[in-house]
Order: sequence, then structure tokens, then C-alpha cells
Amino acid sequence: MIRRQREIDTPHISWPDKLAYSLPALSLAIIGIPVYVFLPKFYTDTIGLSMSTIGILLMAVRLFDAVTDPVIGYLSDRSAGRFGRRKPYIASGSVGLAISIIFLFKPPVLSGAMINIYFGFWLFALFFFWTLVAIPYESLGPEMTGDYHERTALFSMRDGFLIIGTLLAAGFPMLIDGIMNIMGKVATQRELFSFMAFIFAPLIVIFSFYCIYRIKEKYQQTGSDDLVKGFSAVLKNRPFLILISGYTISAVGSNLPATLILYYVEYVLKAQRAEGFLLIYFLTGIVFLPLWIVVSRKVGKKRAWIISMLINTGAFSGVFFLGPGDAMIYGVLVFFSGIGFGAGLALPSSIQADVIDYDQVLTGQRREGRYIGLWSIAKKLSAALGVGIGLVLLAKAGYQPNAEQPGSAVFMLRVLYALVPCICNILSIVIISFYPISEQAHAQIQREIGRL
Repeated sequence: MIRRQREIDTPHISWPDKLAYSLPALSLAIIGIPVYVFLPKFYTDTIGLSMSTIGILLMAVRLFDAVTDPVIGYLSDRSAGRFGRRKPYIASGSVGLAISIIFLFKPPVLSGAMINIYFGFWLFALFFFWTLVAIPYESLGPEMTGDYHERTALFSMRDGFLIIGTLLAAGFPMLIDGIMNIMGKVATQRELFSFMAFIFAPLIVIFSFYCIYRIKEKYQQTGSDDLVKGFSAVLKNRPFLILISGYTISAVGSNLPATLILYYVEYVLKAQRAEGFLLIYFLTGIVFLPLWIVVSRKVGKKRAWIISMLINTGAFSGVFFLGPGDAMIYGVLVFFSGIGFGAGLALPSSIQADVIDYDQVLTGQRREGRYIGLWSIAKKLSAALGVGIGLVLLAKAGYQPNAEQPGSAVFMLRVLYALVPCICNILSIVIISFYPISEQAHAQIQREIGRL
């Protein structure tokens, strides 16, 4: 059983507590863009690793994640001590993550097998410590309040900071280049990554320690079920299975455009500066996040999420019919698609927290870590499927790098970028429509938790 530190049905979270909880999301996002987008090219073009070596190591570290994510979630659920269940992991993980960032972003001059070993070691270290921070950190959120709507406000702020971190990271190279140009210098790639290391690494430590200083954990210990039985019980939670199935299908659809936008803009629209369209998309998502809090209060989380997917589907169905010279129309459709973007981040997380409450009624235990661990696998699986399906099918259609594309490749781009995400959204809407926990049902769940 569990011992409470304070009541689960805390109705309101103060703005400073929401801010303290949201800041680590910004620092994790600001690290994510360099690692996923900039680092592979840095190590191939500047450091001298082969593309195949980096590809193999990146695939291997994803498999590593599939093991560590649920294990760390399980261990943090079972931990007990004066500092709480989550905080020791977040504290130690943030320090390890900062160290890994510095060593990975500032490699020494090595050659041959040594640089391969160096890159592999610090890449695995970075992803391990990332998991050590991220899973307990995300598990902390559902504990902070049991209020149906306050959770939406909390996760909306967290995911708003995540989007801000993504924008800051994406613009950082241009910022450094601009500053160096003013100084009459040109930043080398090694200098650019050194700047990122010594700015981004301290942020994750500072924001993580501020979060664990400010946020009070509610639960100090949990039950003693073993790893296999614990996850078997999670998979018997019908609302969770509906939620994660609908979310994963929707996420596969959203990851396809993220993977293919550069190709779509260049080869279908015959336009440039895809970064501008990404900026429109992310900024629109931030601006409309508060609106989705209001909408979810009026119609409920499930209906609000479905509405956001319908808006996204309507916008993207038009994208399928665009071609050369339609960049302006595309920008308008990207804006409308971005309206639902923030909802697709915040609302599933808020719904997931309600599902965890339902699990507590069933088991008498708080097991956020196990749910977040499985949720993390679903997110990474959907990203991997989006990349894999998109690039493999595009290659099968005859795509040629840096060349005029055949009609078959252009048509496949339209299908994968616009049509498949719409189909995924429709399937997700059908699945999510069966999700049973409404605001009234959640109120009953909270009453039953109060009697445990």
C-alpha cells in the first residue's frame, strides 16, 4: 500500500509550482533538437564518423531505451526514502545528463575505432541519463493534482515550455552565427557545439534542481508487486489500452509530416525555407494552448482532443492537393493545423493522469512510473515507425537525392505527408471515442481513492 504526504485531490496548483514543474521540459526540449537533428551531421561531416556507424548506434540506443524506460519507471514507483520516489532519480540523472552533453558535444581529436567507441559510449550515457530524468519527471506530474481540469492546465504549461525549448534550440545556430558575424568572425562547428554544451548543460541541472526543490511529492512508498506482474496489471487497464492505442496511431500520423516536411516543401511545393513553416506551426501551437484549456473545461478532455484532430485532419486534407506555387496556401493550412498541435501534446498527458487514478482504484497503488515508461515506448515507437515507413516507401517510389523527382515519388510524398496522417487521425478518433472516463466518472474515481 501507499503512504500519502498530502491529499491527491489538491484542487489548485500555484503558478510558481506550475512554472517549476514546466522548466525541466524546456531544458529537455532544448537538448533534444541538437541531439536528434544537429549531432549526426556534426559527427559525420566534422568529426569523421561514417553515416552507417551513426545509424547503427542510433538504432541500438533506441532498443536500449525500450528496456530502460519501463525499468526506470518501475524502480521509481517502488523507491522509498526521505527524498521521495522521483526526486533522487531526477537529481542524479540531470547531473549525469549534463556531463554526457558536454563530453558528447565536445569530443577530443581521435581517429579510427577510438572515436567510434567514444561516440557510442557517450551517446548511450546521454540516453540513459535522459531516461533517468525524463521518466520520473513525467511521473511527477500526475501526482501534483487530482483535479480533472487543473491537470490540463498543468500539462498545457509544461508542453508550452517544451515547444518554446524546441524553438530556442532550432534557432540557436542562427543566433550564434549572427553574434559571430557582428564580431567579424565565423563560428566553426566545433565552436558552435561547445557553445551549446556549456549553455544547455547547466540549464538541465538548474531547472531540474529548482523543480525538485519546489515541488513536494505526495507519495513516499508503494506496493511490492514484481516487474512482470506490475506491467501485466497495467495492460489489463482498459481505459489505458484505448488511450495508448489511439495516441500511438495519431502519433505515427504526426511523425510522418515531421520527417517529410523538408522533402515536401522542396519537391512538391518547389519552395524553400521550410523552417518558416515550422515556426508558424509551433508558434500557433503555443498561442492556442490556453484556448484548449477553455475548450476542455466546456466539453471535456476527450471531446476537445477529438476536435483538435478534426481541425488537423481538415487542414491536412487540403495539403494533399497542393503543388508548385502553392506555398502561401500551404502556410495558411499549416496555421490551421498548428491550432490543434498544443492540444495533441497536453490533452493526452492529462487524460493519462486520470487513467493512473483509475489504476489506483483497481490496485491500491500509485504506479505513475510504469505508465509513463510504457507511454514513452509508445512515443518512441511511433517516431520510429514514422521515420521508417516514410523514408522506406519514399525510396521505393523512386526518390533520388538532390535531383528532380519522378512523378511517382512526388505522389508518394503527397500521400505520406498529407493523406496517411489524415487516415491515422480518423482511426485515432474512432478508438478514442470509446474512452470511458468523463469528468463525472473521474469524480467518482477520486471519491473511491479517498476511501482507500
